[in-house]
Amino acid sequence: MNYTLHQLRIFHKISETQSVTKTAEELHLTQPAVSIQLKNFQQQFPMDLTEVVGRQLYLTDFGKDIAQLSARILEEVDSIDHRIKSFGGQLAGRLKIAVVSTGKYVMPYFLSTFMEENPGVDLEMDVTNKSRVVEALENNEVDFALVSVLPKHLPINTVTLMGNVLHLVGKKGAVPQNFFETPGSLEAVSWLFREPGSATRAAMETYLKEKQIRIQKKIELTSNEAVKQSVLAGLGFSIMPLIGIKNELNAGDLIVYPCTDLPLITTWNLVSLRSKKFSPVAQAYLDYIQENKTGIISDAFSWYERRSGITNKS
Repeated sequence: MNYTLHQLRIFHKISETQSVTKTAEELHLTQPAVSIQLKNFQQQFPMDLTEVVGRQLYLTDFGKDIAQLSARILEEVDSIDHRIKSFGGQLAGRLKIAVVSTGKYVMPYFLSTFMEENPGVDLEMDVTNKSRVVEALENNEVDFALVSVLPKHLPINTVTLMGNVLHLVGKKGAVPQNFFETPGSLEAVSWLFREPGSATRAAMETYLKEKQIRIQKKIELTSNEAVKQSVLAGLGFSIMPLIGIKNELNAGDLIVYPCTDLPLITTWNLVSLRSKKFSPVAQAYLDYIQENKTGIISDAFSWYERRSGITNKS
């Protein structure tokens, strides 16, 4: 066996993406370079690591075993690097955060300066839907999670960050500005929903149920970006987080339609398990957030507070 750490990293990333193209993009390599390294890595084993069915790449059972071992080896290698940096006086280690989909418009601003000031810290941020975020938190896979709906079944500590404001949004000119002030108007349009497990979808469904709105036409999409693009294309209307449509509102491509009992307002919270034993990196990040969150909101989200009509009181 003569495989390299570089090959292990490439194979491990392939096991996550199940795609040579996506692996190349995420590792900032060319596709041929990834293919060559995968081939060289494969040649050192007597059994296939991958197989292609149709046009999709999959790991074989043997490949899955090697991927798990690769992850453990790479984690130990990273630990060596972190220890070297720690002995040199740097804060070093890995910070793991799970973020609900629309939180990707929020979380980076609460990370950028911390990461810049601590070059020895590696960041692992998984952006997914609420169900998966809560699962990662419950399984102790992450240090923190960013959510707008608190998981009631888990004992957690919470740092409140900022308001999450959801408005009824549609393409400019799709209907008159006061259209949704008319009784029954909510039942007369197509509605765009996020997938099951999304906190945005849950908020939408709760609102429609309370208003006893019978949806006639329903379209389901698997990301906030897909919903936004579909609204822009005129496929229908949706209740969307204001945080994710800044550019479209400024450009006038999307508009907020006045509607009874809207907007909906929840809160972005950074949460952690109450029993979590923080690493030095996680503790340093928690201290940083508690000390700097107000300034971050003021610097990065002043437009949001003006447009949403909420005020940060933390």
